[in-house]
Amino acid sequence: MTKQDLVNHIAEETGLTKADATRALDAMMSGVIKGLKKEKKVALTGFATFTAKKKEAKKGRNPRTGEVVNIPARVAVTIKAGSKLKDALN
Repeated sequence: MTKQDLVNHIAEETGLTKADATRALDAMMSGVIKGLKKEKKVALTGFATFTAKKKEAKKGRNPRTGEVVNIPARVAVTIKAGSKLKDALN
């Protein structure tokens, strides 16, 4: 599903215009990003928990050439599915 597919779904389910649905989706994504930057965790009860985790720099290996490469430190996001999401998929 693409972002546009999701916007269309939101518009159909809520009766919003596609422009309003796009703004709502953008606001939700912006809120998740702000929450991860500020508090390192965003919990949408029953759906998912997003967590920002700091990863240290490390050495890796290019599988094609075998060359050692440096992987810089970064922040990675993990997503843990909530109970409603798990139940819906199983």
